Amino acid sequence: MIKNTFILAIGMMFLPTVSSAQIASEAGGGEDFQTLLENILTFANDVLIPFIIGIGFLVFVWGMFKYFIAGGADEGKREEGKSLMIYATLGFVLIIVFWGIVNLLTDSLFTETEIDGPDNLPGIPGVTPGADADS
Repeated sequence: MIKNTFILAIGMMFLPTVSSAQIASEAGGGEDFQTLLENILTFANDVLIPFIIGIGFLVFVWGMFKYFIAGGADEGKREEGKSLMIYATLGFVLIIVFWGIVNLLTDSLFTETEIDGPDNLPGIPGVTPGADADS
């Protein structure tokens, strides 16, 4: 029951994104769709991932509290605190990997720079461009 509710909540969170993308694609506005994707990636990069990292840090601190302070003599609370710290550490790793993927996508898909062609390569000192080697 809780799993179904969680899946429904996640689906409802992304519903406006899907409907906006459909409206943009039907209207022929490729630029609107690109702007939408840029906004989603910017939101994930600037707000969502740091927020999740903050929550993971709080879970890690709570696990430390349960392990060291609350579980001083109770082995069950120590195990619970230890598992919270392990899950928080795994969560940190996964979120940082996800953050790297989001940055990679953002930098590779939405850059305005052009690749330099052969005419724009830096010159070699003492060599005149376009001159033959025989002359």
